[in-house]
Amino acid sequence: MPDTARVLFRPADIRITVPRNSTVLEAIRRAEIPFESICGGKGECSKCKVIVLSGSCTAGSPASIRGLTPDEVLHHYCRACQTLITDDCEFALPVESRIDSPRILQSHSDPHTPLSSVVVKYLLQPAPEPQVFTAHRSLRLEGYTGTRPHMTRQQHDELLSARETLTVTLSTANGYPEVIHIESGDGRDHLYGIALDLGTTTVAGVLINLATGAVLAEASSLNRQIIYGEELLTRIAYAKTPAGLEHLQNAAVESINEVIGRLATMAQIPVTSIVDLCIAGNTVMSYLLLGLDTRKLEQPNPDISRSPVVTGARSLNIESHPNACVFVLPAVSRFVGGDSVGDVIVSDIPASQDLSLMIDLGTNGEIVLGNADWLASVSCASGPAFEGAGISSGMRAMRGAIDHVQIDPASCEVSFTTIQNEAPRGICGSGIIDAAAAMVSAGILDFTGKLVETKPGVRSRDGGPEFVLVSRDRTGTGRDICITSQDMIYLMDSKAAVCGAIGVLLKKYRVGVCDVRRVFLAGAFGAFSDMKAIVAFGILPDFKEAQSRGIGNGSLAGAMACLLSQEVRKKAHEISRQMVYIDLLIDTDFIEEYTAALHIPGKKEYFS
Repeated sequence: MPDTARVLFRPADIRITVPRNSTVLEAIRRAEIPFESICGGKGECSKCKVIVLSGSCTAGSPASIRGLTPDEVLHHYCRACQTLITDDCEFALPVESRIDSPRILQSHSDPHTPLSSVVVKYLLQPAPEPQVFTAHRSLRLEGYTGTRPHMTRQQHDELLSARETLTVTLSTANGYPEVIHIESGDGRDHLYGIALDLGTTTVAGVLINLATGAVLAEASSLNRQIIYGEELLTRIAYAKTPAGLEHLQNAAVESINEVIGRLATMAQIPVTSIVDLCIAGNTVMSYLLLGLDTRKLEQPNPDISRSPVVTGARSLNIESHPNACVFVLPAVSRFVGGDSVGDVIVSDIPASQDLSLMIDLGTNGEIVLGNADWLASVSCASGPAFEGAGISSGMRAMRGAIDHVQIDPASCEVSFTTIQNEAPRGICGSGIIDAAAAMVSAGILDFTGKLVETKPGVRSRDGGPEFVLVSRDRTGTGRDICITSQDMIYLMDSKAAVCGAIGVLLKKYRVGVCDVRRVFLAGAFGAFSDMKAIVAFGILPDFKEAQSRGIGNGSLAGAMACLLSQEVRKKAHEISRQMVYIDLLIDTDFIEEYTAALHIPGKKEYFS
């Protein structure tokens, strides 16, 4: 008997061969199929559902069906991470487990940055006679006034022997001028760089003409690391082995190269013409991209470098010009990284005396409070709940996700919208926030976040009461979409973590909600969520005196600003060095603030 088994996944009709006793999830990863795996295969989330069509596997075992409904078991569902393949098999990937047409936030603020790229092109005109050429010939670049650029002997000889106009590309990315490319003719108008947001779930990129500052193309993709788990701690755990770290690094690079390829195709340029790149990401994503050991990021207050990283794109296998450099925005702490620095750059908090608050709730939550004189930050494990993770009917923001909810206070009748107006398959972050706030308003939730069992739409189940948002006859999966009592426990924990984290900052710096004048909401949380619902549910305090503004993908906009300006790169470093970080794992005030936020909406002084 062979030691391998053949596996067929439908409806994509993807075939793959794997060692016997591999899990179905391992086979899905090998096949590179975008697939839900919130916990990374630890058997905790029950989101990695597959349907057994034929073959030999351990489907039906207690581990393979734990957490599934009787109806799902009846229809041959099993959990991919807990089901072993013992011989040739065929599986169907149900719609609720597929990652299909996700809504990726590409919108960003215009950084309005004066153009001073680290890469510039200069003309070298041929001398009228060969004997005019000297050892200093390479310094005669039109408009260049800096020190003698570094170059290879081959480049030096090519410049000395030039008999036609040449365009010389100089880069100061490494702190000194160096020749990275020589081309015939006048190529000054063709100078390309890429800014990237390396998110935990998605990668978004922008192609810019560095000669003019014009945006030429925008593209995005899923981060291929998601099949190894949604949460940062899950990926840190996976990266503890050299093989795991290599897998995650390769997945990040492949995701980046996919976006770069799309950008280059859209602009009709070769990827080798991209001469500079800037990447912003949280600390874990930056470490994984660079192949750094992430184990210390599990510990409170580890020693984290606050300097940006500049390295060769070639060393990371990123597709671009062979001599292009990558600038990775600096981190502040283990969970406040270059993405948060980018948010601060875009919101321009350091340029104003007004007290400002920046909130970015993605897979992880980062919050920054401050003004021109000081900056302080915290991070909290809250974002996944507001992205659909950890919720029984939750899903990422993609086709068929419920994104907005209203509930009639009198009848408790639910109305909703879905992404792309498709039949609902689940509920994403903005929909969850809407639903929670509307359930409070309708009296379906009490002030502790518990379901009121006497209200219409609330029914009893073995796991406790649940509220039916959409009945099975109206869904795209044939199953009810519900908010369960366990969902509410998770949501209350997440909302208390965010509000509690903000409370710690306010308390430490002895300011009240009325002292905050500007609130910046970054990422999808700010772009798609309703501010009234956010405050009504108690995720954020009611900053009555503040102007609130969404800044879109601040991480991407911050990377763009660094790509366009050497001065902004210095500013990014200054921000990371200036910013105080308060680690909530060891902060005594957090428990008090968190506990007070376990009510709806929360502390009276925050919501009066």
